[in-house]
Amino acid sequence: MENPNSTDNASAARRARFGALPERIRYEDMVEEKKATPDDPARYTHDPEGSWRFYSCLAVDLGL
Repeated sequence: MENPNSTDNASAARRARFGALPERIRYEDMVEEKKATPDDPARYTHDPEGSWRFYSCLAVDLGL
């Protein structure tokens, strides 16, 4: 069985070395709410002139 004084000594040594824990942060202080942006239907329309910018092909990237 442990000596109660050694537990108190260990606790005092921990407190002296590490100090106290920081204060708790409330959940409300950690969360930021923002309004969602409205859906823009033009964002997803097909643009045949600009579609080459989003084309990905390994053979083309390697110049084969």
